[in-house]
This record gives sequence, C-alpha cells and structure tokens, in this order.
Amino acid sequence: MEVNHKLRKNLDRVAYVISVAVIALVIYMRPEQRYSVDFDTSWMPGFNALVNSIAAICLVLAVYFIKKGKIIAHRNMIFLTMLFSLLFLLTYVVYHFTTPETKYCMEGPIRSVYFFILITHIVLAGLSLPFILLTFNRGISFDKPKHKRMARWIFPIWLYVLVTGPVVYLMLKPCYQF
Repeated sequence: MEVNHKLRKNLDRVAYVISVAVIALVIYMRPEQRYSVDFDTSWMPGFNALVNSIAAICLVLAVYFIKKGKIIAHRNMIFLTMLFSLLFLLTYVVYHFTTPETKYCMEGPIRSVYFFILITHIVLAGLSLPFILLTFNRGISFDKPKHKRMARWIFPIWLYVLVTGPVVYLMLKPCYQF
C-alpha cells in the first residue's frame, strides 16, 4: 500500500491533542482534588496492573509476529495493546480523581527502589505517549520505513512503562487501606 500522507497528518494532529490532554489530566490530579463517587474504586489498582500486564504481553507478541512476517497478527496485537492501554488510562484517571493518594509505607533501601521505579515509570509514560501514538500513526498510514524506525526505539520504552506499572502496584499493595 502507498503511504497516505493526508491520513497520517490528520492522525498526528489527533495524537498531539490526545497527548496534551492526557498530560494535562495527570498534572491536574492533585492529592487535595478528589471527587466523590457512589461506587467502590478499590478494585481499580489491581485491575490496572492486570490490564498493563496484558498490554505488555500483547506488545511483546506484536514484535514476535512482525519478526515472523505475520503483519496481520502484528497489527491485531498492536490494536489490542492500544485498547488495553486506553482501558488502563480511563480507569487510572477515574481512580486518581476519586480516591485519596496512597503513600508508600515501606522503609529502608526498598523505598529508594520504589521511588526510582515510580519516577522513571511516570516520566517515561508521559514522554513516550506522543511517540507511541505517532509510531502507531505511521503504521496505520502505511509509512513502513518511518514506522519501523520509530518502533525500534519506542518499543523498549513502552514495554518498560507497561511492565513497571504492575511492579509499582505490587510494591504499593501492602500500603493500600482497603
């Protein structure tokens, strides 16, 4: 297929808008700013860790399939990764807008490890989002050379973010007050 430049340009605009909106939402989540809801949100952190884990598996499978030349399977796994990432984002935002912040409760060297993982996870998640979306756009607009070039360096960052999310959850789990 031929590269669809018009489609890619429009999709890139959408990617920039989404990236700015998501980053603005995350910045807006202040500990003192919580909204009351009439449903239990205590299941969301575990659900988010599960969804991130599934997204990580789908991403690894996407790379496996493309290396085997199975383009349709690769595309399907990328779509699933994007879907699970969107589901994560929606529940993450709801949880953090409605639930008091959980402070890390452990002491000693593990505390430094936790904050290192948490900070790198947050920073890389925010910085990688526009590049993930732009790489996706290159793929669905059939710009294979640019897609491949971008995917080579965004893949390990995205995978790190997807894996460290559940790690942060598991490290924080003993501190939840549910």
